[in-house]
Amino acid sequence: MNTLNFLFTQFGFISLTVVFGILLLREIKHALARTDFDQTRQRRIFYTTLFSLLSWLIIISVLSLMGIFNDFSTMPPVLFIVLIVPLAVVIWLLNNDTASIVIHAITPHKLITLQVFRVFVEILLWALFIQGLLPEQMTFDGRNFDIISGLTAPMMAWLVYKQKVSKAIVVLWNVCCLALLVNIVTTAILSMPTPFRVFMNEPANTIVATFPFILLPGFLVPLAYTLHFFSLKSITRK
Repeated sequence: MNTLNFLFTQFGFISLTVVFGILLLREIKHALARTDFDQTRQRRIFYTTLFSLLSWLIIISVLSLMGIFNDFSTMPPVLFIVLIVPLAVVIWLLNNDTASIVIHAITPHKLITLQVFRVFVEILLWALFIQGLLPEQMTFDGRNFDIISGLTAPMMAWLVYKQKVSKAIVVLWNVCCLALLVNIVTTAILSMPTPFRVFMNEPANTIVATFPFILLPGFLVPLAYTLHFFSLKSITRK
């Protein structure tokens, strides 16, 4: 398929990954500069992060182009690897002393500001739906309300920056937005052509196993919950 709308959605997912990947790396670099780490250690951490992220994106992109993730007959589906690996890495980072120092050095409102990318994700998902490539329940026309997270992120970031909001409210916002994310991820999984499929309307959710849409479960979804987890760790550190 090479229609203009489809090319737009392809370009959109790639662009979001590149732009917000760079923005995330920039914040990490700025945070490292605010730590007591020497220059050598800062560079080592930054380039290790950069190499790891690029390697992951290349690996999932190549595997998706090879059709490895298209097999939904196994239990669990091979695609679940793309969901599990980033989550395991984030859990490890949250419990790593060096990573914790860097997380605490990131400007709190920046972690929230970056969540605005979710608005664009929802627009792209809707674009796939109107092309008949994604089930309705995965869009804001259906059961996906994740756009609320992206729409409220700029205001919440401003309130945090101006110190006009309590920590409790920031924690509540993060938790609510995480709930919205869990909702759509669950809906997406239950829309796949697996034995535990719940949403039987067509098309099934298989496009996320292909390139460049593999970047949704492989990077954009992990980016969303990583920012929330980092924000919660940062805001509750004292």
